[in-house]
Amino acid sequence: MDERRTVKVSKYLSKHLRHEPGRIGLVLDPHGWVTVDELLEACARQGFTITRDELDHVVEVNDKRRFTVDGGRIRANQGHSVPVDLGLPPAEPPAYLYHGTVAPTLEAIRAEGLRPMNRHHVHLSPDRETAVRVGARRGAPVVLAVDAGAMHRAGHLFHVSANGVWLTDAVPPAFLRLRD
Repeated sequence: MDERRTVKVSKYLSKHLRHEPGRIGLVLDPHGWVTVDELLEACARQGFTITRDELDHVVEVNDKRRFTVDGGRIRANQGHSVPVDLGLPPAEPPAYLYHGTVAPTLEAIRAEGLRPMNRHHVHLSPDRETAVRVGARRGAPVVLAVDAGAMHRAGHLFHVSANGVWLTDAVPPAFLRLRD
């Protein structure tokens, strides 16, 4: 599968497994799962045919590891704007996590901290390099360091998704530090 097709399929799956399953006639179970057969049939009904080989390829090569296939089921690992319970247990985070953003958001972040916006959680990266890539999707990246250890000690819960993205409900401004 060529790179353009891989990206197109990945974006299509992200849209419908994270944000708009009903748009193509899918109903996610409470934990975000849908059968692979249902997904492929729904895509085909909408004129966006994906083969099982293409689906497996996208799941395998996606650098962000956005999807998990478990037997005959698939789900997005995180980033949902539709109600799902990923069933992730609380986890003790490393001392610091990172968040990639862009300069125009800094004023609001300094005032309000990091909020989930239209998602269920704030997404944090385990390393600075990943945060740079995340921020660069919207312009010149700015990386914020999150004092996750102090947040955890203060009672904030963290979860880690199947693809290594750290999730928390919000990050108050006191736990943020601007990185170069």
